[in-house]
Amino acid sequence: MNDVLSGLAARPALPSSLVDRLIAVADPDLAVALALRTDLSRAQVAALAACSEDAAEQLAYEGRLTAGDVDPVARPGVALALLDAGAGRPEWARAFARDPVVARRERLAACRGLPADVVETLAADPDVRVVAELALWAAPEVAARLAGHPHAEVRRAVASNEDTPPAVLRMLLSGQGLAPAVRCLVCDREEPPYVHPRDCPRLDCDLRSGAACDGSHVSTVFDIQQLALRNPATPTGAVVPFADHPSALLRRELAARPDLPASVAPRLAGDPVPGVRSTLAGNPAADAAVLRALADDRDPEVRRCVAHHPRVPLDVLIRVAGATRIGPTALPRVSAASTAEVAELAASTQPAVRMLVAVRRNLPDGVRDALADDGDAKVAKSVASHPGLSEARLRAMVDRHGVQVASGVAANPDASPALLEELARQRPPAKRALREIAGHPRATATALLACLADGRVRRVAAAHPALPPRTLVELLGDEDGQVVEAAAANPALPLREALRVVGTAAANPSLPWREALRGAGLSPCEGDGPVSG
Repeated sequence: MNDVLSGLAARPALPSSLVDRLIAVADPDLAVALALRTDLSRAQVAALAACSEDAAEQLAYEGRLTAGDVDPVARPGVALALLDAGAGRPEWARAFARDPVVARRERLAACRGLPADVVETLAADPDVRVVAELALWAAPEVAARLAGHPHAEVRRAVASNEDTPPAVLRMLLSGQGLAPAVRCLVCDREEPPYVHPRDCPRLDCDLRSGAACDGSHVSTVFDIQQLALRNPATPTGAVVPFADHPSALLRRELAARPDLPASVAPRLAGDPVPGVRSTLAGNPAADAAVLRALADDRDPEVRRCVAHHPRVPLDVLIRVAGATRIGPTALPRVSAASTAEVAELAASTQPAVRMLVAVRRNLPDGVRDALADDGDAKVAKSVASHPGLSEARLRAMVDRHGVQVASGVAANPDASPALLEELARQRPPAKRALREIAGHPRATATALLACLADGRVRRVAAAHPALPPRTLVELLGDEDGQVVEAAAANPALPLREALRVVGTAAANPSLPWREALRGAGLSPCEGDGPVSG
């Protein structure tokens, strides 16, 4: 029954009285779904907040609950949500900073704009989880101070904080200028040397996979370096030495940096690990010379990343497309191509190159039509969903290439209702085409009923407003909860049926949902077959 009610909760333009009835039967999950509505009255907000902690927190984050609505002692989670949203009271923060529940202090530490005295209290907290959470979001001066914390886990959080001063990140990355950490999470729990097994059988163990400590907190130090390399505030000069680091993971982090110096990129282009080279190939900082070198890489993923680079030279892209499976995807360089370059790509003798330009959606009419008439099915399929293609040309594509282009034609916004019906009746059915038809705004009831025969496509079709009301009523009894929810949210479902369902749920809160539907006079549909209109 929850699927039906959740769908109704998401339905737009529900009468306020029906929303009231849904609130009256709401369990915590339904209350959260209802809290997403933007048309709730003040009284409805209060009622939802009263019946679900999660819904109340959601409403607090959205600004629909205020500090005057909440007792922080009775509802600490909601009060913390208001503090996190910047709408709580300073005295709440002071009380939570000394709360005996660690999880509440940890959650408070993630809030921005806390009073200075609260920040100081949290920075001195005896639980490292609280201090680490504070360090992750702290302002520059606090982050700089916490970088010298004796626990490595706090330093790890500082390394991830983008407000940490660059000079401090440099010290964390190099390990110079700071006293060595005294503790880490590993030696807090185990006597060094210790390596946490990746298949640890202990259910209460929260150590990270592969965590290790030999007295130097080795795994946490590595994490600090990785996070500092990933941090855009880390100075460029501090990251350059990692081009020759023995860890491929750290070299890969360097290869991804948008401020990567041009002098370092060629060294990474020759890296023995393909993941480093593919990351470099996708980095917008990589110049044409590096891309030309990587275009002939032995690893196909590296070459694919070259193809996706926004500034790859056109001749390099053509070369890569001829030797690498890229697929019908919108490449940034093709999207930015000039009119002359588009014409050059469309006239290529290589179908793989024509396919790349066929994906682009702002093609000149002549180029679009020529690609639609292409003898290669992959090229035609790639352009098939392009708006502006005539009905005759779409039908000619289907006649020429059949099921290979059916999904593309079905996705075309100009496909006529009659054409969609014909595609839906194809035998054997083209499942990808059915998926496109199920969500097409011009699909008719006839086409949609054919889509219902496929279990996965039925989830999409159940949301289509062209489905007959009786079919939607039957779908409320579908075995698939996602289908049920979509049908219940469909604005074409008669409101009288929605009211009957809610009324039955209110009168029989413990009744199984399929029996409740029968009690409401509805007929649950069985199995995965088509549903009648």
